[in-house]
Amino acid sequence: MNTTGSPDPTTSGKLPLDGIVVADFSRVLAGPLATMTLADLGARVIKVERPGAGDDTRTWGPPYSATGATYFESVNRNKESVCLDLTDDGDRVLARKLAARADVLVENFKPGGMDKLGLGYEELSRENPGLVYASITGFGSSGGADLLGYDFIVQALGGLMSITGEADGGPMKAGVALVDVLTAKDTTIGVLAALNARAATGRGAHLELNLLSSLQGALANQAQAYLGAGKVPGRMGNGHPSIVPYQLLQCEDGPLAVACGNDGQFRKLAAVIGSPGLADDERFATNSARVAHREELVTILEAALATAGAQIWQDKLNSAGVPAGHVAGIDDGLQFAESLGLNPTIEVHTPDGTPVGRQVRHPATWTPPLPPRTAAPPQLGEHDDAVRAWLAEN
Repeated sequence: MNTTGSPDPTTSGKLPLDGIVVADFSRVLAGPLATMTLADLGARVIKVERPGAGDDTRTWGPPYSATGATYFESVNRNKESVCLDLTDDGDRVLARKLAARADVLVENFKPGGMDKLGLGYEELSRENPGLVYASITGFGSSGGADLLGYDFIVQALGGLMSITGEADGGPMKAGVALVDVLTAKDTTIGVLAALNARAATGRGAHLELNLLSSLQGALANQAQAYLGAGKVPGRMGNGHPSIVPYQLLQCEDGPLAVACGNDGQFRKLAAVIGSPGLADDERFATNSARVAHREELVTILEAALATAGAQIWQDKLNSAGVPAGHVAGIDDGLQFAESLGLNPTIEVHTPDGTPVGRQVRHPATWTPPLPPRTAAPPQLGEHDDAVRAWLAEN
Protein backbone atom coordinates (compact mmCIF):
# COMPACT_ATOMS: atom_id res chain seq x y z
CA MET A 1 0.00 0.00 0.00
CA ASN A 2 1.38 3.40 -0.97
CA THR A 3 0.40 6.41 1.12
CA THR A 4 2.37 8.97 -0.83
CA GLY A 5 0.26 11.59 -2.53
CA SER A 6 -0.77 15.21 -2.64
CA PRO A 7 -3.26 16.23 0.04
CA ASP A 8 -6.83 17.07 -0.88
CA PRO A 9 -7.60 20.56 0.46
CA THR A 10 -11.34 19.84 0.40
CA THR A 11 -11.09 16.89 2.81
CA SER A 12 -10.28 16.48 6.47
CA GLY A 13 -10.45 13.31 8.55
CA LYS A 14 -10.03 9.65 7.75
CA LEU A 15 -11.77 7.92 4.86
CA PRO A 16 -12.07 4.15 4.31
CA LEU A 17 -9.71 4.05 1.33
CA ASP A 18 -7.15 6.55 2.55
CA GLY A 19 -3.71 5.40 1.37
CA ILE A 20 -5.03 3.43 -1.61
CA VAL A 21 -3.60 4.58 -4.95
CA VAL A 22 -5.64 3.92 -8.09
CA ALA A 23 -4.16 4.14 -11.59
CA ASP A 24 -7.13 4.97 -13.79
CA PHE A 25 -6.47 4.03 -17.42
CA SER A 26 -10.21 4.00 -18.23
CA ARG A 27 -12.40 6.39 -20.15
CA VAL A 28 -16.06 7.14 -20.95
CA LEU A 29 -18.38 5.80 -18.20
CA ALA A 30 -18.06 2.33 -16.62
CA GLY A 31 -14.41 2.59 -15.58
CA PRO A 32 -14.46 6.27 -14.60
CA LEU A 33 -17.60 5.79 -12.49
CA ALA A 34 -15.96 2.88 -10.66
CA THR A 35 -12.80 4.87 -9.99
CA MET A 36 -14.79 7.93 -8.90
CA THR A 37 -16.54 5.75 -6.35
CA LEU A 38 -13.14 4.68 -5.02
CA ALA A 39 -12.07 8.33 -4.97
CA ASP A 40 -15.20 9.35 -3.05
CA LEU A 41 -14.21 6.77 -0.44
CA GLY A 42 -10.75 8.23 -0.04
CA ALA A 43 -8.50 6.64 -2.67
CA ARG A 44 -6.01 8.76 -4.55
CA VAL A 45 -7.09 8.30 -8.18
CA ILE A 46 -4.68 9.34 -10.91
CA LYS A 47 -6.45 9.51 -14.25
CA VAL A 48 -4.20 8.86 -17.25
CA GLU A 49 -5.37 10.76 -20.33
CA ARG A 50 -4.28 11.25 -23.90
CA PRO A 51 -2.31 14.47 -24.46
CA GLY A 52 -4.35 17.11 -26.24
CA ALA A 53 -7.59 15.12 -26.19
CA GLY A 54 -8.15 13.37 -22.90
CA ASP A 55 -11.13 11.21 -22.06
CA ASP A 56 -13.60 10.99 -24.96
CA THR A 57 -16.38 12.42 -22.81
CA ARG A 58 -14.59 15.76 -22.39
CA THR A 59 -16.15 16.62 -25.76
CA TRP A 60 -19.51 14.84 -25.30
CA GLY A 61 -21.79 17.83 -25.23
CA PRO A 62 -23.88 19.80 -25.05
CA PRO A 63 -24.73 20.27 -22.29
CA TYR A 64 -21.68 22.01 -20.89
CA SER A 65 -21.26 23.58 -17.47
CA ALA A 66 -19.00 26.57 -16.84
CA THR A 67 -16.06 24.16 -16.47
CA GLY A 68 -16.63 21.47 -19.10
CA ALA A 69 -18.87 18.75 -20.50
CA THR A 70 -21.37 17.63 -17.89
CA TYR A 71 -21.01 14.01 -19.07
CA PHE A 72 -17.31 13.99 -18.18
CA GLU A 73 -17.91 15.83 -14.94
CA SER A 74 -20.51 13.33 -13.76
CA VAL A 75 -17.92 10.57 -13.23
CA ASN A 76 -14.55 12.23 -12.66
CA ARG A 77 -14.57 14.27 -9.45
CA ASN A 78 -11.90 13.78 -6.80
CA LYS A 79 -9.27 12.70 -9.35
CA GLU A 80 -5.93 13.96 -10.61
CA SER A 81 -5.35 14.20 -14.36
CA VAL A 82 -2.00 13.45 -15.95
CA CYS A 83 -1.39 13.31 -19.70
CA LEU A 84 0.75 10.38 -20.85
CA ASP A 85 1.34 9.38 -24.45
CA LEU A 86 1.39 5.60 -24.19
CA THR A 87 3.03 5.35 -27.62
CA ASP A 88 6.01 7.30 -26.29
CA ASP A 89 8.78 5.28 -24.62
CA GLY A 90 9.38 7.84 -21.89
CA ASP A 91 5.72 8.21 -20.99
CA ARG A 92 5.29 4.42 -20.96
CA VAL A 93 8.06 4.25 -18.37
CA LEU A 94 6.11 6.71 -16.24
CA ALA A 95 2.95 4.64 -16.74
CA ARG A 96 4.78 1.56 -15.47
CA LYS A 97 6.05 3.51 -12.48
CA LEU A 98 2.50 4.55 -11.72
CA ALA A 99 1.33 0.93 -11.94
CA ALA A 100 4.21 -0.16 -9.69
CA ARG A 101 3.08 2.30 -7.01
CA ALA A 102 -0.64 1.60 -7.40
CA ASP A 103 -2.83 -0.63 -5.30
CA VAL A 104 -5.48 -0.74 -8.02
CA LEU A 105 -5.40 -0.33 -11.80
CA VAL A 106 -8.59 0.02 -13.84
CA GLU A 107 -8.51 -0.12 -17.65
CA ASN A 108 -10.99 -0.55 -20.49
CA PHE A 109 -8.73 -0.93 -23.52
CA LYS A 110 -9.62 -3.51 -26.14
CA PRO A 111 -8.58 -6.99 -24.96
CA GLY A 112 -4.83 -7.26 -25.35
CA GLY A 113 -4.35 -3.52 -25.75
CA MET A 114 -2.60 -2.99 -22.44
CA ASP A 115 -0.42 -6.07 -23.04
CA LYS A 116 0.87 -4.55 -26.27
CA LEU A 117 1.91 -1.47 -24.33
CA GLY A 118 3.75 -3.52 -21.72
CA LEU A 119 1.05 -2.68 -19.19
CA GLY A 120 -0.80 -6.00 -18.99
CA TYR A 121 -1.54 -7.73 -15.70
CA GLU A 122 0.97 -10.56 -16.04
CA GLU A 123 3.86 -8.19 -16.62
CA LEU A 124 2.87 -5.58 -14.04
CA SER A 125 2.06 -8.11 -11.32
CA ARG A 126 5.61 -9.49 -11.44
CA GLU A 127 6.83 -6.10 -10.27
CA ASN A 128 3.83 -5.33 -8.08
CA PRO A 129 2.33 -8.64 -6.86
CA GLY A 130 -0.22 -6.86 -4.67
CA LEU A 131 -1.78 -5.05 -7.63
CA VAL A 132 -5.56 -5.39 -8.04
CA TYR A 133 -6.03 -5.06 -11.80
CA ALA A 134 -9.54 -4.60 -13.22
CA SER A 135 -10.15 -4.96 -16.96
CA ILE A 136 -13.50 -3.84 -18.39
CA THR A 137 -14.58 -4.94 -21.86
CA GLY A 138 -17.84 -5.07 -23.77
CA PHE A 139 -18.08 -8.80 -24.38
CA GLY A 140 -15.14 -10.43 -22.63
CA SER A 141 -11.64 -11.34 -23.76
CA SER A 142 -12.34 -14.56 -25.67
CA GLY A 143 -15.05 -14.94 -28.33
CA GLY A 144 -16.21 -11.34 -27.98
CA ALA A 145 -12.77 -9.76 -27.89
CA ASP A 146 -13.19 -8.06 -31.27
CA LEU A 147 -16.65 -6.64 -30.54
CA LEU A 148 -16.84 -2.97 -29.58
CA GLY A 149 -18.55 -2.53 -26.23
CA TYR A 150 -21.01 0.34 -26.38
CA ASP A 151 -23.80 0.41 -23.81
CA PHE A 152 -26.54 0.80 -26.43
CA ILE A 153 -25.34 -2.25 -28.38
CA VAL A 154 -25.11 -4.35 -25.22
CA GLN A 155 -28.64 -3.34 -24.24
CA ALA A 156 -29.75 -4.60 -27.66
CA LEU A 157 -27.76 -7.85 -27.80
CA GLY A 158 -28.16 -8.71 -24.10
CA GLY A 159 -31.96 -8.68 -24.07
CA LEU A 160 -32.69 -5.53 -22.07
CA MET A 161 -34.28 -3.71 -25.00
CA SER A 162 -36.50 -6.71 -25.72
CA ILE A 163 -38.26 -6.19 -22.37
CA THR A 164 -38.25 -2.37 -22.45
CA GLY A 165 -40.96 -0.40 -24.23
CA GLU A 166 -44.68 -0.67 -24.86
CA ALA A 167 -46.07 -4.11 -25.64
CA ASP A 168 -47.31 -2.95 -29.04
CA GLY A 169 -44.30 -0.74 -29.75
CA GLY A 170 -40.67 -1.25 -30.63
CA PRO A 171 -37.79 -2.13 -28.33
CA MET A 172 -36.43 0.74 -26.27
CA LYS A 173 -33.17 1.44 -24.48
CA ALA A 174 -33.10 2.66 -20.90
CA GLY A 175 -32.97 6.43 -20.43
CA VAL A 176 -29.42 6.32 -19.06
CA ALA A 177 -26.39 4.21 -20.01
CA LEU A 178 -27.57 1.68 -17.47
CA VAL A 179 -25.25 -1.18 -18.45
CA ASP A 180 -22.19 1.02 -17.99
CA VAL A 181 -23.48 2.05 -14.56
CA LEU A 182 -24.13 -1.56 -13.55
CA THR A 183 -20.67 -2.60 -14.75
CA ALA A 184 -19.12 0.24 -12.75
CA LYS A 185 -20.80 -0.99 -9.60
CA ASP A 186 -19.73 -4.59 -10.29
CA THR A 187 -16.18 -3.34 -10.83
CA THR A 188 -16.19 -1.43 -7.55
CA ILE A 189 -17.51 -4.45 -5.66
CA GLY A 190 -14.84 -6.68 -7.20
CA VAL A 191 -12.03 -4.24 -6.43
CA LEU A 192 -13.09 -3.85 -2.81
CA ALA A 193 -13.36 -7.62 -2.40
CA ALA A 194 -9.90 -8.10 -3.93
CA LEU A 195 -8.40 -5.48 -1.63
CA ASN A 196 -9.96 -7.27 1.33
CA ALA A 197 -8.51 -10.60 0.17
CA ARG A 198 -5.12 -8.98 -0.37
CA ALA A 199 -5.06 -7.89 3.26
CA ALA A 200 -4.92 -11.57 4.20
CA THR A 201 -2.77 -12.98 1.38
CA GLY A 202 -0.65 -10.07 0.21
CA ARG A 203 -1.57 -10.98 -3.36
CA GLY A 204 -3.53 -8.92 -5.82
CA ALA A 205 -5.80 -10.27 -8.54
CA HIS A 206 -6.91 -9.77 -12.11
CA LEU A 207 -10.63 -9.02 -12.35
CA GLU A 208 -12.31 -9.26 -15.73
CA LEU A 209 -15.61 -7.42 -16.08
CA ASN A 210 -17.70 -7.10 -19.20
CA LEU A 211 -20.84 -5.15 -19.99
CA LEU A 212 -22.79 -8.15 -21.26
CA SER A 213 -22.29 -10.15 -18.07
CA SER A 214 -23.18 -7.19 -15.87
CA LEU A 215 -26.38 -6.68 -17.84
CA GLN A 216 -27.35 -10.32 -17.61
CA GLY A 217 -26.56 -10.37 -13.90
CA ALA A 218 -29.03 -7.52 -13.48
CA LEU A 219 -31.89 -9.16 -15.40
CA ALA A 220 -32.81 -10.94 -12.14
CA ASN A 221 -36.36 -12.34 -12.27
CA GLN A 222 -36.63 -11.75 -16.02
CA ALA A 223 -33.66 -13.99 -16.80
CA GLN A 224 -34.80 -16.58 -14.28
CA ALA A 225 -38.23 -16.73 -15.93
CA TYR A 226 -36.43 -18.17 -18.94
CA LEU A 227 -33.90 -20.31 -17.08
CA GLY A 228 -36.37 -21.70 -14.56
CA ALA A 229 -39.61 -21.86 -16.49
CA GLY A 230 -38.63 -21.64 -20.15
CA LYS A 231 -40.57 -18.39 -20.56
CA VAL A 232 -38.91 -15.69 -22.64
CA PRO A 233 -40.20 -12.33 -21.29
CA GLY A 234 -41.35 -9.64 -23.66
CA ARG A 235 -42.23 -5.97 -23.50
CA MET A 236 -45.01 -4.94 -21.16
CA GLY A 237 -44.59 -1.18 -21.12
CA ASN A 238 -44.83 -0.08 -17.51
CA GLY A 239 -46.55 -3.27 -16.41
CA HIS A 240 -45.01 -6.02 -14.28
CA PRO A 241 -45.06 -9.63 -15.48
CA SER A 242 -45.94 -11.05 -12.06
CA ILE A 243 -47.69 -8.28 -10.07
CA VAL A 244 -50.89 -6.30 -10.75
CA PRO A 245 -51.37 -3.39 -10.34
CA TYR A 246 -47.72 -2.46 -10.64
CA GLN A 247 -47.73 0.08 -13.45
CA LEU A 248 -48.78 3.53 -14.58
CA LEU A 249 -52.46 4.24 -14.29
CA GLN A 250 -54.08 7.26 -15.93
CA CYS A 251 -55.59 9.90 -13.67
CA GLU A 252 -57.54 13.04 -14.57
CA ASP A 253 -54.40 15.01 -15.43
CA GLY A 254 -51.74 12.40 -16.12
CA PRO A 255 -50.23 9.07 -15.11
CA LEU A 256 -49.68 7.73 -11.60
CA ALA A 257 -47.31 4.90 -10.72
CA VAL A 258 -49.09 2.42 -8.43
CA ALA A 259 -47.36 -0.61 -6.90
CA CYS A 260 -49.46 -3.11 -4.97
CA GLY A 261 -46.99 -5.74 -3.82
CA ASN A 262 -49.50 -7.80 -1.86
CA ASP A 263 -53.22 -8.43 -1.41
CA GLY A 264 -53.40 -6.19 1.66
CA GLN A 265 -52.18 -3.19 -0.33
CA PHE A 266 -54.70 -3.93 -3.06
CA ARG A 267 -57.49 -4.00 -0.49
CA LYS A 268 -56.40 -0.57 0.70
CA LEU A 269 -56.28 0.68 -2.90
CA ALA A 270 -59.80 -0.54 -3.53
CA ALA A 271 -61.03 1.25 -0.41
CA VAL A 272 -59.31 4.55 -1.28
CA ILE A 273 -60.87 4.71 -4.75
CA GLY A 274 -64.31 3.96 -3.29
CA SER A 275 -64.64 0.39 -4.58
CA PRO A 276 -63.88 -1.86 -1.59
CA GLY A 277 -65.76 -4.72 -3.20
CA LEU A 278 -62.97 -5.17 -5.74
CA ALA A 279 -60.85 -6.85 -3.09
CA ASP A 280 -63.51 -9.57 -2.66
CA ASP A 281 -64.21 -10.04 -6.37
CA GLU A 282 -62.82 -13.47 -7.29
CA ARG A 283 -61.23 -11.94 -10.38
CA PHE A 284 -59.11 -9.61 -8.25
CA ALA A 285 -58.96 -11.07 -4.73
CA THR A 286 -55.46 -12.53 -5.16
CA ASN A 287 -52.43 -11.37 -7.07
CA SER A 288 -52.54 -14.43 -9.34
CA ALA A 289 -56.16 -13.63 -10.19
CA ARG A 290 -55.32 -10.00 -10.85
CA VAL A 291 -52.51 -11.04 -13.23
CA ALA A 292 -54.99 -13.23 -15.10
CA HIS A 293 -57.53 -10.40 -15.31
CA ARG A 294 -55.08 -7.53 -15.75
CA GLU A 295 -56.91 -5.64 -18.52
CA GLU A 296 -60.29 -5.77 -16.79
CA LEU A 297 -58.83 -4.46 -13.55
CA VAL A 298 -56.85 -1.66 -15.18
CA THR A 299 -60.00 -0.43 -16.94
CA ILE A 300 -61.88 -0.31 -13.63
CA LEU A 301 -59.05 1.40 -11.76
CA GLU A 302 -58.49 4.06 -14.41
CA ALA A 303 -62.19 4.88 -14.51
CA ALA A 304 -62.07 5.61 -10.77
CA LEU A 305 -58.77 7.49 -10.91
CA ALA A 306 -60.01 9.72 -13.73
CA THR A 307 -62.09 11.65 -11.20
CA ALA A 308 -59.07 13.45 -9.68
CA GLY A 309 -55.49 14.47 -10.39
CA ALA A 310 -52.40 12.31 -9.90
CA GLN A 311 -51.06 14.35 -6.96
CA ILE A 312 -54.37 14.04 -5.10
CA TRP A 313 -54.42 10.27 -5.56
CA GLN A 314 -50.76 10.02 -4.64
CA ASP A 315 -51.40 11.74 -1.32
CA LYS A 316 -54.48 9.63 -0.56
CA LEU A 317 -52.86 6.33 -1.47
CA ASN A 318 -49.62 7.03 0.39
CA SER A 319 -51.59 8.00 3.47
CA ALA A 320 -53.37 4.65 3.26
CA GLY A 321 -50.13 2.70 2.87
CA VAL A 322 -50.29 2.11 -0.88
CA PRO A 323 -47.07 2.95 -2.79
CA ALA A 324 -47.87 5.55 -5.44
CA GLY A 325 -46.10 8.42 -7.17
CA HIS A 326 -46.62 10.80 -10.05
CA VAL A 327 -44.09 10.80 -12.91
CA ALA A 328 -41.52 13.47 -12.06
CA GLY A 329 -38.64 14.99 -13.96
CA ILE A 330 -35.04 14.61 -12.80
CA ASP A 331 -35.21 18.13 -11.36
CA ASP A 332 -38.34 17.24 -9.39
CA GLY A 333 -36.77 13.98 -8.24
CA LEU A 334 -33.72 15.74 -6.81
CA GLN A 335 -35.93 18.31 -5.10
CA PHE A 336 -38.05 15.51 -3.64
CA ALA A 337 -34.96 13.77 -2.26
CA GLU A 338 -33.86 17.10 -0.76
CA SER A 339 -37.27 17.54 0.89
CA LEU A 340 -36.87 14.12 2.51
CA GLY A 341 -33.56 15.14 4.04
CA LEU A 342 -31.55 12.75 1.84
CA ASN A 343 -29.06 15.44 0.80
CA PRO A 344 -28.72 14.04 -2.74
CA THR A 345 -26.04 16.44 -3.96
CA ILE A 346 -22.68 17.90 -2.97
CA GLU A 347 -20.93 21.08 -4.01
CA VAL A 348 -17.55 20.57 -5.69
CA HIS A 349 -14.61 22.94 -5.45
CA THR A 350 -11.43 23.99 -7.21
CA PRO A 351 -8.13 23.42 -5.32
CA ASP A 352 -8.39 26.87 -3.74
CA GLY A 353 -11.82 26.04 -2.34
CA THR A 354 -13.92 27.98 -4.87
CA PRO A 355 -17.30 26.26 -5.44
CA VAL A 356 -17.94 25.47 -9.11
CA GLY A 357 -21.18 23.47 -9.14
CA ARG A 358 -23.20 20.64 -7.66
CA GLN A 359 -23.11 16.90 -8.36
CA VAL A 360 -25.03 13.84 -7.20
CA ARG A 361 -23.18 12.50 -4.18
CA HIS A 362 -22.16 8.92 -3.47
CA PRO A 363 -25.42 7.23 -2.40
CA ALA A 364 -24.24 5.66 0.88
CA THR A 365 -24.80 7.50 4.14
CA TRP A 366 -22.38 6.53 6.90
CA THR A 367 -22.71 6.62 10.68
CA PRO A 368 -20.52 8.10 11.97
CA PRO A 369 -20.44 10.38 8.94
CA LEU A 370 -17.54 10.41 6.52
CA PRO A 371 -15.90 13.71 5.61
CA PRO A 372 -16.98 14.35 2.02
CA ARG A 373 -14.41 14.74 -0.74
CA THR A 374 -15.46 17.60 -2.96
CA ALA A 375 -12.67 18.19 -5.48
CA ALA A 376 -14.06 19.27 -8.84
CA PRO A 377 -13.34 17.09 -11.88
CA PRO A 378 -9.83 17.92 -13.12
CA GLN A 379 -8.99 19.94 -16.17
CA LEU A 380 -6.99 17.99 -18.75
CA GLY A 381 -3.44 17.55 -17.48
CA GLU A 382 -4.14 19.69 -14.42
CA HIS A 383 -1.81 17.60 -12.26
CA ASP A 384 0.90 16.86 -14.82
CA ASP A 385 3.73 18.54 -12.95
CA ALA A 386 2.85 17.15 -9.53
CA VAL A 387 2.28 13.58 -10.72
CA ARG A 388 5.36 13.49 -12.94
CA ALA A 389 7.47 14.80 -10.08
CA TRP A 390 6.06 12.15 -7.75
CA LEU A 391 6.74 9.38 -10.28
CA ALA A 392 10.29 10.66 -10.76
CA GLU A 393 11.07 10.18 -7.07
CA ASN A 394 13.34 7.21 -6.29
